[in-house]
Amino acid sequence: MDNRAATLAKITGMAKSMRKKALDIALEAGAKSSHLGGGLSMMEITATLYGAIMKHAPGNPQWADRDRFILSKGHGVLGYYTALSEIGLLSEQDLLSFEKTGSFLLGHPVMNRARGIDFSTGSLGMGLGLGIGVALAGRKRGKDYRVFVLMGDGECNEGSVWEGALSGAHLELDRLTVIVDRNGLQQTGTNDQILKTGDMAAKWASFGWNAVEVDGHDVCQLFDALNAAPQPGKPTAIIARTTKGKGFSFTENNNDWHHNVLTRSQYDLALEELNA
Repeated sequence: MDNRAATLAKITGMAKSMRKKALDIALEAGAKSSHLGGGLSMMEITATLYGAIMKHAPGNPQWADRDRFILSKGHGVLGYYTALSEIGLLSEQDLLSFEKTGSFLLGHPVMNRARGIDFSTGSLGMGLGLGIGVALAGRKRGKDYRVFVLMGDGECNEGSVWEGALSGAHLELDRLTVIVDRNGLQQTGTNDQILKTGDMAAKWASFGWNAVEVDGHDVCQLFDALNAAPQPGKPTAIIARTTKGKGFSFTENNNDWHHNVLTRSQYDLALEELNA
């Protein structure tokens, strides 16, 4: 197996493991919502980032030259915490403490740099502005780290996103990459019902970004897009077409799973499908 094939196989295995861990977390959370649907749609994205793309040092999580990740769609934490567990920064015990009293793993990320959580997020529309600041800080300090901001497509209804898009291009932040999890759904309905955004890649390109569109569950396409050398003077926007609730028959494209609580029978069915 060549290096590329081995890397893609590693990412695929990592995403499968992360889905199993997300099920465990959601079941253990009991009556509390874990935002399972929005976490499942981003599994391949975060598996690709943490499994193959980002510079990180799990033994030194505050390494100054590490790449930075910002989960702007903060409710998608199951796709974040499970990735951190895959690289050894969170334990299984940590994951199963999710949203329990005294846990540091809450329903939105709360900064804990010793455990790989670099930024607190959750207010939609804020992550891109934060990413711009972090990318600017890297430039001023002479660092070459990359900054990755994962956003939701419903989040792109926010005006602050487009102010950030203008600013990122104006400042020529070519170490900044936005990934839009384009699953077509948000909390109260479809994007087209609530506020149509049209051709997302064309919009980002019109704001001066290097914009590409990929299948957000195809690790080959994700790897190639994220691994490509940044275009000098241009930030990158990757529009990842995804399925909310990806991986299980009863969750896929079912917006009830923005908040639904996982039952034991659903957990057992999901495990059967995952192992099949």
